[in-house]
Amino acid sequence: MRPGGERRAAGWLDRFDLLRRPGGPARLRRVRLWGLLGVCVLTVVLLVAWFTPALSVRTVDIVGLSAVPEAQVRERLEIPSGRSMLRIDTDAMARRVVNIPKVHSARVQRVYPSTVRVTVVERTPVLFFESTEGAHLLDAESVEFAIEAAPIGVPKLITELPGGADPVTRAAVAVLTVLPPALYIQVDEVVARSISDISLNLHDGRTVLWGSANDAERKAAVVLPLLTREGTVFDVSSPNLVTVK
Repeated sequence: MRPGGERRAAGWLDRFDLLRRPGGPARLRRVRLWGLLGVCVLTVVLLVAWFTPALSVRTVDIVGLSAVPEAQVRERLEIPSGRSMLRIDTDAMARRVVNIPKVHSARVQRVYPSTVRVTVVERTPVLFFESTEGAHLLDAESVEFAIEAAPIGVPKLITELPGGADPVTRAAVAVLTVLPPALYIQVDEVVARSISDISLNLHDGRTVLWGSANDAERKAAVVLPLLTREGTVFDVSSPNLVTVK
């Protein structure tokens, strides 16, 4: 006999054994009745939760905001009044919030019985460039996400055709994202003539010739000790042969 047939035969034998016991048929009917009743109760509960305000959203908890107005996030969530927690589309809500230019990522969660929690990660500027419109802020992914006054400490980019889609701009951003923090805070301007000719002008007037974004880890390892020497121009473009002028 096949394994499936053996299981079916065993099931019929169990039922037959239950019927042979005293009160067996009545007991079987009670089991079926309680099972049916449980299904009905569960169905009613789900229908009430789905179609009525019993589990409606009453609180929206938004965390992680600094530069983005909370009212703007609430507007993008688009939660209808009285909508059941079971019927809200958290993925669609998160996508709408991420469409805010200053938002890098967003997560929307249900917290029962009645709270929607939104966790936002904002974009952080690492570089900016000037245009007739103002200062364009770029994050670590070379995304232009705002035109406004650059925060204190964010370096200025000087290049021929700045922009998030420009390869030279992207190379400059890549250099800044690998700099040791102790060096990044000293950078005033990033001069990018090409993807392989990038230099850093420091606040104190010194210049670091970085070269390309290649060999970033080796350059980061030698640049800070090199800056302890006397000089004005520090060349780490070839990390195996650094020079000071």
